[in-house]
Amino acid sequence: MEEPGLLVSEPRPHRIFVAGGTGYIGRAAIDTLCTHGHSIHALVRPGSERKLSSGATAVIGNALAKDTFAGSIAPCDTFLQLVGVAHPSPSKAREFREIDLASAKASGAAAAEAGITHFVYLSVAQPAPAMKAYVAARAEAEAFLRATGMNATFLRPWYVLGPGHRWPALLWPGYWLAERLPATRETARRLGLVTLRQMVAAIVRAVESPAVGIRVVEAPEIKRARL
Repeated sequence: MEEPGLLVSEPRPHRIFVAGGTGYIGRAAIDTLCTHGHSIHALVRPGSERKLSSGATAVIGNALAKDTFAGSIAPCDTFLQLVGVAHPSPSKAREFREIDLASAKASGAAAAEAGITHFVYLSVAQPAPAMKAYVAARAEAEAFLRATGMNATFLRPWYVLGPGHRWPALLWPGYWLAERLPATRETARRLGLVTLRQMVAAIVRAVESPAVGIRVVEAPEIKRARL
């Protein structure tokens, strides 16, 4: 079963295992999840513990090798997968498969074995006319996660504006025009820019309103997410 969009949150404390918690989205998400009373265990590489939010418990391991962290997932009920190549570009096609896709598969397999009841995956808008290798890797990861049978939420932003990630804001006039033309309206909305604050709100809402089956949250819904 697949359901669109975000449901109304019914907050209760969740135990969340996070992969990718030291990135700029991950740190902000963990900080907010902690303030909402959730318990966080976050996977980090040796030596990266200092990059982790003080509210999270560090789990040392390798996101590409499930055996290094699979035994530390229980008793978490939610898995939040945020691993990805920093500053994606067409030149990183190989890294999208070797890091983004490989880590999603490792996390999905480990989470399914651990009995995770809700998997939240930061994916990407699709289909898209650009960044084809990036989109293909994320689409393949989604297919893998569907095959595990877990309940899952796929969050599909195109680009998340935040500190050090602001240059696409220059494209806003083009988006404004494209959204007003019938031929390009749907694509412009699906590939719309979202802010870090909106993205974090969408992550928290996804965690606090677990999907039954598969839920897909596109950019327009992410923009409407509020805490």
